[in-house]
Amino acid sequence: MQVYQLGRAFTAVTLVEGTVHVARRHALQLIQLEQSLHIFHELAVQRWFLAHPTLLHWTNRIYSFIHIPGTILFLVGLYYYTTTTPARTRAHRTVPLANKPLPSSPTTTTASSTSTSAARANPALYAARRRTMATCNLLAFTIFTLWPCMPPRLLSSPNVTGPSGTEARSYGFVDTVHGSAGESSVWTQNRFCNQYAAMPSLHFGYALLIGLTVMSIPLAQTQTQTQTQKQMQMQARGRVLVLRVPRTGARLLRCRVPSWRRAACVALGVAYPAVILVAIVATANHFVLDAVAGAVVCGVAWRGNGVLLNLLPVEDWFLWCVRIHKPEVGGDEEDEEEDDGWGRWESGKGGVV
Repeated sequence: MQVYQLGRAFTAVTLVEGTVHVARRHALQLIQLEQSLHIFHELAVQRWFLAHPTLLHWTNRIYSFIHIPGTILFLVGLYYYTTTTPARTRAHRTVPLANKPLPSSPTTTTASSTSTSAARANPALYAARRRTMATCNLLAFTIFTLWPCMPPRLLSSPNVTGPSGTEARSYGFVDTVHGSAGESSVWTQNRFCNQYAAMPSLHFGYALLIGLTVMSIPLAQTQTQTQTQKQMQMQARGRVLVLRVPRTGARLLRCRVPSWRRAACVALGVAYPAVILVAIVATANHFVLDAVAGAVVCGVAWRGNGVLLNLLPVEDWFLWCVRIHKPEVGGDEEDEEEDDGWGRWESGKGGVV
């Protein structure tokens, strides 16, 4: 993340006037593309929020104060949940996968009996999400450096002359965050902040990453180790609800009702990116296609974060140069598994990075 912020700062302090004109042209091109796709709803969303000042006030605060602190809190919380807990306790955080039943022994949940049949919240999960964020930063930095794009809020600048300035002002976007009644913060207004990095939206990309992780994170067992296999599966997967036709008894509908903890994780995982999406559009800081691009970047990084493992030799060489020993997590076989990116685990991947 530090490398990404330094890259944005370097781009911000080296901007030239030609880059600003290019960024404005790209923003107008995005509007034309959204209009052709019938998804240009940013103005309607912002006008609705402008008609509700109290709600807009809190929306400005969400945009200014949630993104970076929320991301840091997520990383700290995930690190604590997956890394600081002793291995013998992590072994209890075992949930059955849909296509892999729990081991035959109903009286134990030790690492040796579940290492190949269940998902775990172990340090490899944290390492995979950390690499995913780093990959998001790398992809986003590449895109907005090669294709700078102006956020909607800057299109209404009165200082731009010519047809492009007239067209940009005609849409009437309002900068609600940095206005007189806004809620700007040190993260949204400083000389090292690149104002023309709207595409892709890492506000939404990070939020989607956090939401997907919260929705799919393995949950700890709440019962004793002596519970039966059926009880463990019911707790992890939820209860099965079957609706039948009266009198005949024929099955009409069969669905699984998740546990309240899983339902809470899913609700939070959906709500967080949804709130961030509304905030970035209502405050005129991003277009809808910026959010789409942020989601694509998140998906590519989620699936391809392992590419960063190729940089391990560089990391080892750097640590050798500065005479620093890399901390290692040792001991347990359960840590010798790697998250494949979607909450599934594969054995024999070679430990924790």
